[in-house]
Amino acid sequence: MDLKLKNKVIIVTGGGAGIGEAITLGAVSEGAKVVILGRSDIAGIEIEQKLKNLKAEFQFIKTELSDVLDCKNAIEKTISIYGQIDVLINNAGVNDGVGLEHGSPEKFIESMHKNLFHYYNLAHFALPYLKKTKGNIINIGSKTAVTGQGGTSGYAASKGAQNALTREWAVELLPFGIRVNSVIPAEVYTPLYDRWIKTFANPEEKLKKITSKIPLENRFTTAEEIANTVLFLASEVSAHTTGQILYVDGGYTHLDRAL
Repeated sequence: MDLKLKNKVIIVTGGGAGIGEAITLGAVSEGAKVVILGRSDIAGIEIEQKLKNLKAEFQFIKTELSDVLDCKNAIEKTISIYGQIDVLINNAGVNDGVGLEHGSPEKFIESMHKNLFHYYNLAHFALPYLKKTKGNIINIGSKTAVTGQGGTSGYAASKGAQNALTREWAVELLPFGIRVNSVIPAEVYTPLYDRWIKTFANPEEKLKKITSKIPLENRFTTAEEIANTVLFLASEVSAHTTGQILYVDGGYTHLDRAL
C-alpha cells in the first residue's frame, strides 16, 4: 500500500534507536524526509550510517529535549533545511524508575521534563508549520498509563498526560485539519528494554514470565509493528482518524491474562 508519504517532512524524537529507529527506517522506505531529534551522539552516528547506506533524505539534529530553547531551535532548523513540517512524532522517553517511595519531588519533576514537557514544547513550536501543511501529530505512549507498573511514578504520570494531551489537541486542532493520535506499546524488546531486563538476577526467567502474559502468540511486539501503525496514522490513508489511542501490544493491556 502506498502511504503517500513521499517527500513529507517527518520529525521523529529519539529516532536513532529502538522504536524510534524503526519509525525512521519505515518512513524513509516510504520516501519521506526524516528529521531525527536526540541527544545521543552514538545513536546519531549509527542511524546516520544506516540512512546513508539507504541513500535516504534525512537530518540528525542533536537536541536536548528537556531544554525549551533546544526544542525551539530544532523546529527552526528543520524549517531552514526543508521549509515545512508534515508530521511530528513524539517518541523519546525513558522509564526511569522514579517511584513514590524510592524517589523525590525533585526527581519526579526531572522525570516529567524527560518524558512529557518536550511533547508539548515541540508541538507548540511546530504548530504554525503544521497548520500550513494540515499535518498531524503522533504521540508514542505506554501501557503503564493504563495498567500501572509500580516504582515509576514519573514515567506513568507522563504517559497518562500524553494520552490526555492527544485528545485535547485533537479537539483544539480540528479547525486546522490537524490530526492527533497516540500509539501505545506494551512489551517491545528495545535496547532500553534489554538493559532493564539485565538488572534481574535471572533475565531469561523474567523474559519467559513476561512473554507468557502476552496473549497473542506469547511474544514481544516488534519495533517494526509499532512503526507500521505509526506510519499508517501519519499517512493520508488514515485521513479521517483523529483523537485515537491505539494499542499495538498483542492484547497485553486489555485482554484477560487468564487467556
